[in-house]
Amino acid sequence: MQKGILATGFSLLCLFFPLKVSALNYDEIYVFGDSYSDPGNLFNATEEAIPPSPIYFNGRFANGSIWVEYLAQDLGLSFNPRTNYAVGGATTGVDNISVPGQPGLQQQLSNFIVKNPSADPKALYIVWAGFNDYFNYFLGNVPNPSQTVANLSTTVKSLAAVGAKDIMLVNLPDLGKFPVASFNSKVPSLFSELTSKHNSDLETTVKLLDQQLGSDVNIIPLKVNSLFSSIITEPSKFGLTNVTDYCVENLSVVPLKLPNPPVACDPNKFLFWDPVHATTVTHRLIGEFAFSTLFPASIPEPSVLLGLLAFGALGVISPLKHK
Repeated sequence: MQKGILATGFSLLCLFFPLKVSALNYDEIYVFGDSYSDPGNLFNATEEAIPPSPIYFNGRFANGSIWVEYLAQDLGLSFNPRTNYAVGGATTGVDNISVPGQPGLQQQLSNFIVKNPSADPKALYIVWAGFNDYFNYFLGNVPNPSQTVANLSTTVKSLAAVGAKDIMLVNLPDLGKFPVASFNSKVPSLFSELTSKHNSDLETTVKLLDQQLGSDVNIIPLKVNSLFSSIITEPSKFGLTNVTDYCVENLSVVPLKLPNPPVACDPNKFLFWDPVHATTVTHRLIGEFAFSTLFPASIPEPSVLLGLLAFGALGVISPLKHK
């Protein structure tokens, strides 16, 4: 029975994730983004104040390792924080909503190009940002998905211009489902609408970039929205029991007094660590999802396989472009 399940899972993975020839041997990972990918950059810049220990683990905005660390491990690479430019609080533009003066995505890109005027063509480049463009709403700013996606497009084109070949571009989970959205009754629907607009525009942008950049550049969409949706719909398939509450107060990015306080939790069973950030268990699922996107011939652990099978049942995975 187990063998049959694995065989079926393997077939579905190959169907949904056609093997990409250029993604065979990465020698490094370069990362650009916000707190979901920050391995301690903001922590170091604030003299270990944000995010505070021991609530957060070694400068990560989680209770353990983050997804790019798990992905590096799965790729057989040693995680290198010096090639990770992500900073907690970064927007896709030049602002940082956590600590003014810290870099947004565009400064991260500029810092990278100064150090790497010729990008390593054998590296994997990851761009995941946009959370803070929408959380900026809590600071009285009006989110603009069109501008946010335009910033992401600029980032991808700039990376390609200096020689990046494989660029993973990550969409957003439904922010209306995040605990932080409970701030008031209007926020969940607003954030869900913003997320939907963001992801729709991003998908269109990927198609345009494919045409503009040609076959020499491989844009790899990572549809994290599908992963989160499946986790929230059927958490038990991923070994989780709670996908609505959170474990600790959000002490770092958007300090809000939420109506629903944190609850006592087993973080190994929770999707969210604080109202904005995921637990390390969730990060591991993201990392494995990213790895399966790059290498569909690899069979995930049974719990993740069941989740991916659930994706197939729900019809939420789109085949990636095969070049």
